[in-house]
Amino acid sequence: MNGRIVITGIETVSAVGNGLDTLWDACLEGRSGIGYITRFDPSEYKAHIGAEVDPDFDPTDRIDRKLMKRADPFAMYGVWAADVALENSGLVIDDSNRAEIGVLIGSGIGGMTTWEDQFERLLKRGPDRVSPFLIPMMIIDMASGMMSMHCGAMGPNLAVVTACASGAHAIAASVDLILVGRARAMITGGAEAGISRSALAGFCSAQALSTRNEDPKTACRPFDKSRDGFVMGEGATGLVIEDLDYALERGAEPLAEIVGIGMSGDAHHFTEPCPEGAGAVLAMQNALDDAGLTVEEIDYINAHGPGTLAGDRSEALAIRKLLGEHAGDIPISSTKPIHGHMLGATGPTELGICIKAIHEGIIPHTLNCEDPEPEDLDIVRGEPREAQVDIAMSNSFGFGGHNISIIIKRFEG
Repeated sequence: MNGRIVITGIETVSAVGNGLDTLWDACLEGRSGIGYITRFDPSEYKAHIGAEVDPDFDPTDRIDRKLMKRADPFAMYGVWAADVALENSGLVIDDSNRAEIGVLIGSGIGGMTTWEDQFERLLKRGPDRVSPFLIPMMIIDMASGMMSMHCGAMGPNLAVVTACASGAHAIAASVDLILVGRARAMITGGAEAGISRSALAGFCSAQALSTRNEDPKTACRPFDKSRDGFVMGEGATGLVIEDLDYALERGAEPLAEIVGIGMSGDAHHFTEPCPEGAGAVLAMQNALDDAGLTVEEIDYINAHGPGTLAGDRSEALAIRKLLGEHAGDIPISSTKPIHGHMLGATGPTELGICIKAIHEGIIPHTLNCEDPEPEDLDIVRGEPREAQVDIAMSNSFGFGGHNISIIIKRFEG
């Protein structure tokens, strides 16, 4: 990577509550946010479970009420998380710098709830009763647009859509914008509110979801032989990333440094990953090459690990190929049994967990992984593990074969 990019602010909203610290505590305690879906009656669906954000979540404690009245839940989550991250970074946006600061928030499916509600209104009450805000509320770029309206950032403003890799790709694109000089700082991350009737029906039809309805807390089982699918989650994670010189000029204290990004495409299938993990290997190796690191220098891998049969198997094969003789030496875990699969918000959320692992010297365990597959990887399970973590890799893979790995390290001035 030509240039130094640091993370100076971060915040999360998830099924376990507001705040990255709250999520981190849940990871260490093994306290899952997965439960029965309450937003609508799921009894006719094969899967009845999800990781829902608190229905009483209210962004108007920070964000203008008029703005939020015209926001789909995914944008509400995204703007709230990004606003707190901005505050945590200490970056003040004013006339002196607003043109140098951009916004780029990714989402996998955007305003699905708004689309459903308004389509139902169309069918029942006719086209004249559809809200004039239908389109701006449902389109994926509106989380970025609303955040810029809220904070006044006038630099690059866009969105990224790569299914479950959207948020991670948003971070990568933000890094690139800074490196080529189009911005000095970016407000980025991912947001999702995908627990809706149509999304649940679609994922059920694709046989992607766990149907372990009798015990929601144990349904998500990454790398366990009895896994049967992922569990949908929702929420958002916002980050502020900056050119190092810009951050130091204003006296910011970096949380971590982004040192490597690797991307690839599977060129294989609509939903299934490469059976032998070729695309995932390429993404991880590209990230290592970008960082100028070798595999033995990685202290922790936060795996994509959604708990699907094909996905976990492919990623495990890829990690084994990447690590070679070090396959059993580098700890790996998936935290999706805690926060669910947050689709486009997953990558930034799990990168936040990597930041906490670096700061706290603890690797969270993989909840519900009781009979691991494969057995030759060091999958952290049973309980968190104390460890010196200086460099961590986070993987995100999306439908369509979109693969990305991001490597962060402990910041050294």
